[in-house]
Amino acid sequence: MKQPRVLAALSGGVDSAVAALLLKQQGYDVVGVFLRHGVEAPVAECDPNAKQACCSPEDARDAARVADILGIPFHSVDMQQEFDSIQTYFRAEYEIGRTPNPCVVCNRDIKFGALAQFADVIGAQFLATGHYAQTAPG
Repeated sequence: MKQPRVLAALSGGVDSAVAALLLKQQGYDVVGVFLRHGVEAPVAECDPNAKQACCSPEDARDAARVADILGIPFHSVDMQQEFDSIQTYFRAEYEIGRTPNPCVVCNRDIKFGALAQFADVIGAQFLATGHYAQTAPG
């Protein structure tokens, strides 16, 4: 019997990689996806020892490598146009003296909707991410 297809949102980080691995080990038909938003700091501003913000080219390479190691199909989806609204929000909040949280707004307004749409496109019945992965007793 064929297992259901799961779209695994791969960020390039450990949590999403482990989620995809565990699903594959359980026999699910796992497909990886990375959402590109194209935002990069100029090279002169980058600390070579610091991890840059999410969705960087380095993260995209890491996500693709995870998919390759796991032997799962991998897709990279361009979300630059959609992410422009998050940049606008971020700047506007700073200009009025607030500390914005672009990840919360992106998750709510863009990321999860885009992932659900892509899951439909590829025929995935489930969506998995490494968001807020925690361990708890019991």
